[in-house]
Amino acid sequence: MLTTLLQILHVFVCAVLMFVVLLQQGKGGGMGAALGGGGAAQVFGGRGAGNILTRATAIAAMTFMLTSVSLAYISSSGDRALRARAALEEQRHGAKSAKPKDDKGKATGATGAATPVDSAATPVTPATPPVPSAPAPSP
Repeated sequence: MLTTLLQILHVFVCAVLMFVVLLQQGKGGGMGAALGGGGAAQVFGGRGAGNILTRATAIAAMTFMLTSVSLAYISSSGDRALRARAALEEQRHGAKSAKPKDDKGKATGATGAATPVDSAATPVTPATPPVPSAPAPSP
């Protein structure tokens, strides 16, 4: 429920932020002038529109950042839970499959003797014939 509310707020803040940024008057007049910039000057006063739009932009940008970080944190909580569960399973399997080791560090079977190496699992490299050295030059 919290995630859905944050997503709705995030989309709303995105729309407000786009609208407020487009209304600001830039060097070329911006969209504020196209929508009746002269009327905005009468409503907000000489510099009032700039201050209100600047404050609205700052508030919308801050809200956008907070919702973005919150949604990222909530979405990564599943990853943290998955990692914790994987570590717990690894500990469980590690404790069950732990075998005593001999003095050379090899795993030993139930009798205490070293287990034979499976030849199918170990790749066999063919022996390479020795490379003959070049004969020494005669004097």
